[in-house]
Amino acid sequence: MSSLIYRFSLAPALLASLLLLSACVTPPPQKPSAPRPAVKPTAAVTAPSSIKPSDYLRRANFSDLPGWTEDDLRLSWPALLATCQALGKRAEWQEVCRLSSEVNASDESMVRRYYETQFVPHQVRNLDGTTQGTATGYYEPLLRGARSRMGLYQTALYRVPDDLLTIDLSILYPELKNMRLRGKLAGGKVLPYSSRAELMTNDLLAGKEIVWVDNPIDAFFLQVQGSGRVVIEPSGEIIRLAYADQNGHPYRSIGRYLVDRGELSIEQASMQGIKAWYLANPTRRDELLNANPSFVFFKEEKILDSSKGPKGSLGVPLTPQRSIAIDPQFVTLGAPVFLSTTHPKSESPLQRLVLAQDTGGAIRNPVRADFFWGFGDQAGELAGRMKQSLIMWVLLPHSLTLMQN
Repeated sequence: MSSLIYRFSLAPALLASLLLLSACVTPPPQKPSAPRPAVKPTAAVTAPSSIKPSDYLRRANFSDLPGWTEDDLRLSWPALLATCQALGKRAEWQEVCRLSSEVNASDESMVRRYYETQFVPHQVRNLDGTTQGTATGYYEPLLRGARSRMGLYQTALYRVPDDLLTIDLSILYPELKNMRLRGKLAGGKVLPYSSRAELMTNDLLAGKEIVWVDNPIDAFFLQVQGSGRVVIEPSGEIIRLAYADQNGHPYRSIGRYLVDRGELSIEQASMQGIKAWYLANPTRRDELLNANPSFVFFKEEKILDSSKGPKGSLGVPLTPQRSIAIDPQFVTLGAPVFLSTTHPKSESPLQRLVLAQDTGGAIRNPVRADFFWGFGDQAGELAGRMKQSLIMWVLLPHSLTLMQN
């Protein structure tokens, strides 16, 4: 974080606060993405102010997109309409979204013609000029819980505590867009907020419980995913716990923690492998979970349509297998994106049009996508095993194309 601080000339008081709280600087509300332990991730990139879109976008043709003509673009249409709900009033999106209302969504050729006339594809490149990146996956899990602590239900999921401060730096310093400070007041000073270990060891969240669930490792991975559903016993009611905020500490992969200590091989360090290690090592469970100092807080939501996912950073429900999380420093939030990757642990092509409707704490770099698989165990199996090579293109409206090339 210090390199980010020193690129800008800040007021001394703010600089002192930034230095004090450097461990608690995070992007704005974001869904921490699924664990990525299989391969050591590429170092995250923060785009310097001198970087221009032309440094990481190259105009392309639809004929350059492998599998473009094979994808059934009608399946992307609900996600496209959701983007228009969020962006349709913005000048650069008005015409694109207005014309979407004239499309017969059941006519594949009409949908294809719409995309090919209203958007221009741009290949996304890393800042070093390379074109390959990483595709991972996330999903919405289902947990079992109760409204009060009893029996098997001993692990709480919490709402945002009253003493958590969130400071949006971009209000005074636009160059710090996408950065927020999180901390707490203590003796007239703003200090870093408590880590996971501090929160759990000292019971600092008492009174902020939303539900109690029956499995600590599932509760942990619910925080990693950022949202999920809980079936409440004994009524059988199903609620959604949506991401509300986090404690400001950086996400640390517990899979990487186990790999670095020789407890698991890289190949074993999937979500499934981590859970197996957790069950086999009951005396070290707290050690493992506390290796990640980040802690996520939730808000309860009713599920109005069980076929739709939770809301992403764009503020619209995610569409299973047609929504992704991206790094908004490099990819326009809300834009259509064409992915050329493979299915989890497979060479089978996964080439399809999706919408960039979410962001995530681990989703950093231009050629980087987190694929939303949907809800339930099958989606979890796919998400937990996905870490594939990726090439991607962002489709921009002509108005944005003119500004960015």
